Amino acid sequence: MSKRDLLQEKAVNWGTATAPSLEDIETLATQVFRELPAKFRLCCENVVFWVMDFPDEETMETMELENEYDLLGLYYGGGVPSPPALREPVLPDKIFLYRQPLLSYWAEHGDSLGDLVRHVLIHEIGHHFGFSDEDMELIEESEDSTEEEKANPK
Repeated sequence: MSKRDLLQEKAVNWGTATAPSLEDIETLATQVFRELPAKFRLCCENVVFWVMDFPDEETMETMELENEYDLLGLYYGGGVPSPPALREPVLPDKIFLYRQPLLSYWAEHGDSLGDLVRHVLIHEIGHHFGFSDEDMELIEESEDSTEEEKANPK
């Protein structure tokens, strides 16, 4: 199949297309999660994924958000580093994805929605493993430089 055929096969009819629903984002997140390495997925067996339009008021206050579009996703829970005896046994760890902020970011930045959901999901799973935002930025910078080196060998 030619590249043109592939592009036509994936073409969206924007005349009838609607914005992805909560269920569409959840399906996409599930698909992205299934594509992650098995070792990574096994460490997240007890994590629940939730998709909501926006963060709730309590989250907005706790995170000191200026507006409801400031947060694309959120990890909530004890994470892997916490000893099981110190964690609440009733509540599973959760990763929230916020649909409206994701769609707004997607529209403004031009990344594919799948890539954006993958990035946010991996970022929030990183919190499950105990990484800080700064840790993950360093990992991403390292990954970006490795990909650039592969693309432009000296």
